Amino acid sequence: MFLEPLILLLLIRYLRISLQTKTQLPQWDKVLLMGIALAIAVMVGGIFLNNSNALLIFTGHALVFALAYIIFYVEAFRPAKAIMYSVLPLIIISLLANLTELINKKFYNQWDDYFDIAIMFAMIWILAMWLINRKQRKALEQEKKRTAELEQEKRITEKIKAGLEIQVAERTAALIQQKETLEEALAELKATQSQLIQSEKMASLGELTAGIAHEIQNPLNFINNFSEVNTELIAELKDEIEKGNIEEIKAIVNDMAANEQKINHHGKRADMIVKGMLQHSNRSGGNKEPTNINELTDEYLRLAYHGLRAKDKFFNATLKTNYDESIGNIQIISQDIGRVILNLINNAFYAVTEKNALALRQAQDSASQPYEPTVSVSTKKINGKAEIKVADNGNGIPQKILDKIFQPFFTTNLYHKANREGNRFRFIIKL
Repeated sequence: MFLEPLILLLLIRYLRISLQTKTQLPQWDKVLLMGIALAIAVMVGGIFLNNSNALLIFTGHALVFALAYIIFYVEAFRPAKAIMYSVLPLIIISLLANLTELINKKFYNQWDDYFDIAIMFAMIWILAMWLINRKQRKALEQEKKRTAELEQEKRITEKIKAGLEIQVAERTAALIQQKETLEEALAELKATQSQLIQSEKMASLGELTAGIAHEIQNPLNFINNFSEVNTELIAELKDEIEKGNIEEIKAIVNDMAANEQKINHHGKRADMIVKGMLQHSNRSGGNKEPTNINELTDEYLRLAYHGLRAKDKFFNATLKTNYDESIGNIQIISQDIGRVILNLINNAFYAVTEKNALALRQAQDSASQPYEPTVSVSTKKINGKAEIKVADNGNGIPQKILDKIFQPFFTTNLYHKANREGNRFRFIIKL
């Protein structure tokens, strides 16, 4: 009589705790409270009626089966199906026992022990299922806890990832901005460097102007002189033609032909100087061409010397040259190499000029040995390379200036190196 109401109370308590019906299913919680009230009413009625009222007995069964129906067919209560499966055998056996007792009392008394044994096994089944369910529930709770922890870690990871993505985006934007700034600075630097190179070219051209004027004057003087001589020879030729002196006419013609060759030679010489000046002033296209390095070196040596003499007509220096003719023509950018050679030679002349001025002051104060400014230039072929040496007997070049000798030419595509040995400099070009 008390079994079904007791099972009903235990099931309802389990449902209210596990499913939290009070907060999650408030409408069904009211129904469950009504079930508790009915179960208590059946138990109280059984006490007063001495557990023999069939109506109360089957009311208890009806309430249990009504709860089973709710658990099996209401979606919200389906998580409790496992506990209902564990209780259902006991309820069915109890229902069969009560029906048998109601229908055939004698048969019930004969099989009473078997019903008790069945109820005992049903109770064991409930205990076993309860233990299994408890274990599964704990495992499920641990799994839920583990899942919650993983979800929490995932959320934290996503949050960190989002933060890192923001930082990466900010850093990328900063790097892009820095890159653009550096590119602008590089472009400005290249433009400035190009302007400096052109300025250096024009400065070199200015220094060469006096030397070129002096150098070009020599072939022009020869041209003028031989032209005047030819004019005189033409007058003599006319006289000899009138006289009919064939031998003298031939001699005069031969002299005129020789003079014309000299005029042609010095005219080409002047043309070469002008072309060199124009090449020096133009921007280099970066194209290498076969060049006689000996002629190029000698050209700039004489131009530098005459340029210095144009500034100071009292200056004199001894020029020593030693060119290796086996070098021949080499592939270089003649304008760029010419500027390098010119800088080295100008440095050498500057050094001997300073020392010469110092020697002149000292000579006035004491009877010191006379100083003879000397600049030496030589070329030599060594292991597939052409070596150009510029030496002087001046005061030498300070280290801070020495480090900047090639600075205007850092952007050229030439392979070169220079080192200093006392007052000597070497400039090496790959052949």
